[in-house]
Amino acid sequence: MPTASYSHKTVSLTDDGFFEDPAQWTEDMAPEIAKTAGIDELTEQHWQVIRFMRAKYDTDGTGPSVRALGKTSGVTVKELYQLFPKGPAKLAAKIAGIPKPRGCI
Repeated sequence: MPTASYSHKTVSLTDDGFFEDPAQWTEDMAPEIAKTAGIDELTEQHWQVIRFMRAKYDTDGTGPSVRALGKTSGVTVKELYQLFPKGPAKLAAKIAGIPKPRGCI
């Protein structure tokens, strides 16, 4: 099982790089995870999406799809692709420390 170190804490990851245990995630880890994904700085809009993803995971047991994210997070689909290139739902979930949303390849 792969591991990574963020904010001086080692966490277990899936083979795809998602947290095995979302409870290990802290907000301090998000900027480090984002940098590894090519996002140099997390803006307030990034945080809006990240916190939304965490909240949806807590209530639904999975993160939302891109379409649902664009309809309910307050950030449009077009903005999501600008904030999280290469698959917004998947990348936002990774930065938010939650499992890959259902339906993401």
